[in-house]
Amino acid sequence: MLQFILILVVIGGLLEVMRREAGAVPAIGVLVVTGLVGVLFGTPILGTLLLICGALLAIPGMPALRRRWLSPRIFALFDKAAPKVSDTERSALEAGTVSWDGELFSGKPTWQRLLDYRDEGLTEEERTFIDHQCSVAAGMCNGWEIARERADLPEALWDYLKKEGFFGMIIPKQYGGLGFSAKAQSAVLQKLAVNETLMVSVGVPNSLGPGELLLKYGTQAQKDHYLPRLADGREIPCFGLTGPRAGSDATSLPDTGIVCRGMHNGEEVLGLRLNFEKRWITLAPIATVVGLAFRMFDPEHLLGEDTDLGITCALIPRDTEGMEIGRRHHPVGSPFMNGPIVGKDVFIPLDYIIGGPSMAGQGWRMLVECLSVGRCITLPSGASGVGRYAIGWTGGYSRIRRQFNMPVADMEGVQEPLARLTAHAYIAQAAVMQTANLIDHGEKPAVPSAILKSQLTEFQRNILADAMDIHGGRAVTLGPRNYLGLGWSAVPVSITVEGANIMTRNLMIFGQGAIRCHPFVLKELAAKEAQDLRAFDKAFFGHVGLIFGNAARAWLQGLGIGRPGVPFDEVATPYARDVSRLSAAFGLCADAAMISVGSGLKKREMLSARLGDVLSNLYLTSMALKQWQAGDNVEHEAALLHYSCRTLLFRAEQALVELLDNLPNRALAKSLKFIVMPLGRRWEKPQDSLTRDIAKTVSMDTPLRRKLIAGTWDRQSEGQQDNPLARYNALLADYERAEPIYRAISKAYAKGELPAEALHPEQRLEAALDAGLVSEDDARFMRHYEREVLDMLTVDDFAFDAFASHKDKVVWHDAA
Repeated sequence: MLQFILILVVIGGLLEVMRREAGAVPAIGVLVVTGLVGVLFGTPILGTLLLICGALLAIPGMPALRRRWLSPRIFALFDKAAPKVSDTERSALEAGTVSWDGELFSGKPTWQRLLDYRDEGLTEEERTFIDHQCSVAAGMCNGWEIARERADLPEALWDYLKKEGFFGMIIPKQYGGLGFSAKAQSAVLQKLAVNETLMVSVGVPNSLGPGELLLKYGTQAQKDHYLPRLADGREIPCFGLTGPRAGSDATSLPDTGIVCRGMHNGEEVLGLRLNFEKRWITLAPIATVVGLAFRMFDPEHLLGEDTDLGITCALIPRDTEGMEIGRRHHPVGSPFMNGPIVGKDVFIPLDYIIGGPSMAGQGWRMLVECLSVGRCITLPSGASGVGRYAIGWTGGYSRIRRQFNMPVADMEGVQEPLARLTAHAYIAQAAVMQTANLIDHGEKPAVPSAILKSQLTEFQRNILADAMDIHGGRAVTLGPRNYLGLGWSAVPVSITVEGANIMTRNLMIFGQGAIRCHPFVLKELAAKEAQDLRAFDKAFFGHVGLIFGNAARAWLQGLGIGRPGVPFDEVATPYARDVSRLSAAFGLCADAAMISVGSGLKKREMLSARLGDVLSNLYLTSMALKQWQAGDNVEHEAALLHYSCRTLLFRAEQALVELLDNLPNRALAKSLKFIVMPLGRRWEKPQDSLTRDIAKTVSMDTPLRRKLIAGTWDRQSEGQQDNPLARYNALLADYERAEPIYRAISKAYAKGELPAEALHPEQRLEAALDAGLVSEDDARFMRHYEREVLDMLTVDDFAFDAFASHKDKVVWHDAA
């Protein structure tokens, strides 16, 4: 009996030490004390074994002992096996900051740290701009005219955007810009997402480009000259990075700048001879100043001893001799300005380098540091904005569209995609605004920027696919009335630009996060580079402790033991606790994958992608919980939080299962599965009851619907383009009065109380009025209501030859 008790005490004690990562001394204490009890009280064999284990653990567990003989041997093996980190990789790894992503990698996230990022909200100036200037800009957009007739924004809209400072949101007030917070920039872009071309045209100058690069790295003279001109639109910027042979792998760009002497403004100066070919450059056709990335070489050593100086960024005026600019690409679904830039023997002085000659070769570091912020804002905000509009449009359409004598919103086949798109939009809103809040607190979230870009643009694709399915023929028929079709066709643009999602998911999220966010890997690599044994010893054995700690936490929490305390209410607490559990499981599996697959994990992209999926879903769940905890929750929002968190945690768990099913070392995979899922999978997809609740709520005029579509262009003003969202809102406001009248008329028709030939709703209404079934007041109301409904359901038609750009080539068929 004593042996059994001692074994339980040892296991329980060691698990608790591991869970707390208390170090070797407490573990040695557990083994020694239980060993002495065994020796002294009748179980000498077990006691002796425990004492031997304690002695063996003391060697690696006591720093002074292990540094003499164990650590040097491990260090030598690590030095040979660990991959060498290139300068470009180091720049990417050191870019940005680590915040909540690091907590998730630790396996024991401190939730209070996330909640301590208080959301201060928008300033009065920012709110006014969003309410007024953004509404005016949105109301100047005729999507059909922009896409099919102009292939551009109207000149009056360009002028308005410049005059009101839309292109200077990131530029401080001292230079004439708006100086908006990250949250305000995101809110602006979400509102402008009513039109893809408008959103991109405003978002790009405020994202990765000359403005941000000048702010962070420009010389004072460059800032004084360019920033006021960028802020008021006198200068339109673009940034040339990608080309025919360098897309996602931008570090391999073949464009060159050779240091030489040349003529500039009538005198010979030291400069660069540039040759480059860029593609897919947004705003290039109309840009007045080009930011350019190129590889800088000094073969004659005019600047120093180095020949290859590395990637460099420069600002080049449009009229510089030798640069060809102005031609356009034709992005699918959206005619935003995008085109090539070609330069042949273009000479520029060294002063054109952003930051001056001293920043030669620093271009890649500059780019990845700026990308960690800019990529969090533009495309994720666009995706979130599309989600807001999709809820408004689709919820409204599904309620007024009637089939089988009922609104299609009451049909479960419609409720399923409607609830799904609503959850995707809700998660996107939380992720964008809470990550922008991190930025406003000084963070530069490198890994979260990759998560948001890839995950939320995929959400955008799914949101619009569900919206298109629900709208059916209303959305597949293009024309001025169609508010969905053009946005749907433009989805591949968001999926592809700023790091194609395939590359971002498979290489960037975990590939960068495994080193950047891990508590010890970067420290181990730094110790290796510095050949610092003491630093390596501390990092390596801290890493070992983390592995054992995550194993204990994952297993115990998987059994429902030792669940962490979390600072959330009763609605959010179960999800926060399971994020913590899966964080420990993720940390353990990530270390297992890195150790078992080694440097080959870079090429095992499907494994890396699944680890990235776990991290991404845990991050998105955290952002939804943070948003919920911020308060201001409305009726039925709890159902949406339940649906969203269960979806995300189901996906995280699914990615973990797929990872373990495909790890090459099968014995390790089975061991890991026992540890991280001792009782099997915990999460399933959301219940149908949640689906029905959400779909009904967003297709009616409810507080939740109003909250979800807040910040959109939802009001119709005189002189503006037609606003379908405002019209749906008006119809939903009248729905409570209209629905009982519908039911009464349908019931009377079914009973034969109305003429059989009264097939149209308008005919039945008049027959019901004649029969005294509805009042004259109700009839007037319903005539107006039905006219509005029919107008919102109507699609466009065109002349036979309307689509032909060359009328003389039209084939006039006999039937035509």
